[in-house]
Amino acid sequence: MTDDEISRLTAYLCKKVNPGITLRRRAKQDDSVEAYIGDEFFALVFKDDEDPSDISYNLDMAILAMDLDG
Repeated sequence: MTDDEISRLTAYLCKKVNPGITLRRRAKQDDSVEAYIGDEFFALVFKDDEDPSDISYNLDMAILAMDLDG
């Protein structure tokens, strides 16, 4: 993802989900970024550009059952 895409996605997620969200590049992947709130990782954001005329971004968040009990 480009710096512009990351900046625009960060602004969107901060407005829609949580103002504390930051996106960080992944070491060996350029099609996705890691999403954090503070220092806590919570999701991946993948770029879907299979059809260049219809680009989308997918937020992938796993929730562990043991985390629901807290």
